[in-house]
Amino acid sequence: MQGPIRGLVAATFTPFYRDGSLNLAAIPAMVDFLLSQRIGGLYVLGSTGEGLSLTTEERQSVAEAFVSAAAGRLPVLIQVGAECLTQARQLAQHAAEIGADGISAVCPVYFKPDSISTLVDCMAFIAGGAPKLPFYYYHIPAATGVSLDPREFLRHSEGRIPNLQGIKFTAPQMHDFQACVEFAEGRYDILWGLDEMLLAGLAAGARGAVGSTYNFAAPIYQKLWQAWEQGDIVAARRQQGHAQALVQTFVPYGPRGSQKAIMSLIGQDCGSPRLPIAELSASRLEALRAELQAIGFFEWIGQSPVLQ
Repeated sequence: MQGPIRGLVAATFTPFYRDGSLNLAAIPAMVDFLLSQRIGGLYVLGSTGEGLSLTTEERQSVAEAFVSAAAGRLPVLIQVGAECLTQARQLAQHAAEIGADGISAVCPVYFKPDSISTLVDCMAFIAGGAPKLPFYYYHIPAATGVSLDPREFLRHSEGRIPNLQGIKFTAPQMHDFQACVEFAEGRYDILWGLDEMLLAGLAAGARGAVGSTYNFAAPIYQKLWQAWEQGDIVAARRQQGHAQALVQTFVPYGPRGSQKAIMSLIGQDCGSPRLPIAELSASRLEALRAELQAIGFFEWIGQSPVLQ
């Protein structure tokens, strides 16, 4: 990976067969589709990819499949965080061995780091498994319950994590995000992580963003980003409004399972989620399709829904 990541990065889904086993054969077509949508990178095995619900061997297989399918056409970041730090470090080493472009890690969520010092210790141990790969700390307090100051993490990481490239910042605290963007004269790459607030992230200095809805709604965000760069705030707000309406529509159906369902509605079926994430029933899938059609989603992305 040459330099910081720019543009839209898709937090990829992990495809499963209906019996819950991995469907690695689906990954090349998923990657080709994302390339056709002008996606600028892949973030593999994060929250969207259900990484923490996979075994170590499964995570390695998925990482290998995405790196192989990408074939150097766009950067691939592998999320390697785990409850067991030794496992996470081994996954980091594996990511380096298979040619990934970078790694990222969420902190442990059961025995949580209780101080910046401990958080840095954890991330330093993981990042040390792949010292030549860029490393991104995955800050997502709503999921981890760890809301330690991310700017202080950057400050205390200096000299401790030589390959620290930045933070995947998934939280609504705009002042913290901007502080990280501006820390050390912009030394670090801070990736914005809330799709429904992308415009705010751009205003606060984001130059790269990671999101799950970029998998199936990239045209909305590409138009938003282009409008922002052209100084057309009205048009950018309109596209952000579309994104917010999209999120507000699918979240009541279950934010994870419903997004996999939407992939099937656009002809990019990646199977069911793995428990404890619930799959949508046929009736709920049809209800979701109808609601998406009613708000204009399929027109926004320029595609007709696939009939189930």
